[in-house]
Amino acid sequence: MKNITLNRIAEITGGKLYVPKGFEDAVDKEITGVVNDNRKIEQGNLFVPMVGARVDGHDFISGAFKDGATGTLSERILENPEGPYIHVADTKLALKQIATAYRMELQIPVIGVIGSVGKTSTKEMISAVLSTRFNVLKTEGNFNNEIGLPLTICRIKNEHQVAVVEMGISDFGEMHILGDIAKPDIVVMTNIGQCHLEFLKSRDGILKAKTEVFQHMPKDGLVILNGDDDKLIHADTLGLRKVFYGMNNQLINASKVTPVGLTETSATISVGDASFDVVIPLPGSHNVMNALAATAVGVELGLSTEEIHKGLSAAKTISGRNNIIHIGGINIIDDCYNANPVSMKASIEVLGRADGRTIAVLGDMGELGAEERPLHYGIGQALKDNNIEYVFTVGELSEEICKALQDLNSSCNSYHYGSVDDMLVELLPMLKAGDTVLIKASHFMNFSHVVEALKAKLA
Repeated sequence: MKNITLNRIAEITGGKLYVPKGFEDAVDKEITGVVNDNRKIEQGNLFVPMVGARVDGHDFISGAFKDGATGTLSERILENPEGPYIHVADTKLALKQIATAYRMELQIPVIGVIGSVGKTSTKEMISAVLSTRFNVLKTEGNFNNEIGLPLTICRIKNEHQVAVVEMGISDFGEMHILGDIAKPDIVVMTNIGQCHLEFLKSRDGILKAKTEVFQHMPKDGLVILNGDDDKLIHADTLGLRKVFYGMNNQLINASKVTPVGLTETSATISVGDASFDVVIPLPGSHNVMNALAATAVGVELGLSTEEIHKGLSAAKTISGRNNIIHIGGINIIDDCYNANPVSMKASIEVLGRADGRTIAVLGDMGELGAEERPLHYGIGQALKDNNIEYVFTVGELSEEICKALQDLNSSCNSYHYGSVDDMLVELLPMLKAGDTVLIKASHFMNFSHVVEALKAKLA
């Protein structure tokens, strides 16, 4: 981290630097990185201990020094410290301050990915495209909040040529915080869906909260927007240059979108007068939209259509995000990391294309506010439209899905359970070769347990 030393960090955070005898030379050495997990300490890192509900990071300061940390932050005065430390009032605030200052030192383009649905998949696809030419730093997993984003910014090293960062919020004002840290040169907006309605109340509220980021972009910044989204097509970008992508007559568009089995999708992508055919190794038309967003970023950074094609052809998803597992003659669509009405319906559409029996294991979707029950009820229509044969639901709200199927006189066999374990008792014995099982719910439902149970049963 160029120009980021312990002395500089003390200046940035307004903290007081304490240097034990024998460590005087350490305070002017450049920090190699910033971590808040002592298990990830590398030589020369700064350790940022945080106080959580169950674990206090200050308890691991000694171990961090033993593992090679150059220094640590601390909200406490340390007795007999084993290395230099900076006393601050709030380590979480100090982390944001360090990342904000470091971002100002960087000379590489930073691409921020925001939106209600598809941020992580779009981030992965943009990274795959840009990696055909550049050394790319991307957000790990879902490190997209007020802690994850600054940690990601602090991971950028001299060899990186571009950074792709995911930015996730759930309330007003949060995007101002993330935007001030990342100061993205390019922002990609995937859509305005029905997430976080508990706090943002409406899709207009979601749009207002997410577009706070525009106030933190340079005047020559670029906003890449989903032109098929009824809210984004009219979004006020505060005079920033904008490019639209989508299926419907946008500058960057796709046609001839065709499923290729359960795991791939073919499409013709057009960029102005140029076009190319590509097979994207991910299922669903929603992943074609993600590919268009990645194409738009590639075009902006000067990549050729050949490079963009190569990147899209190599794109991958991550665990819990439409990840298809083939085991014991059964296909598991592991999409259990999170859920909202838009992503739930998209996953059901993918399931509906499968050969053999189709089984949806669905759980509650969180943060939907006053409309949570009607939004769950609406999933029933998607299941019927895609001819899903079996549905297993868990959770108080997901019972609405079964009610909808009954009201629709659907031929789908639906079963509701009070717990995951109760559901598994009946699901596991009925599985047979040729089945395809979708597992989808919000993260708090812990449906990764379902995935692991199926894998253990079928292995």
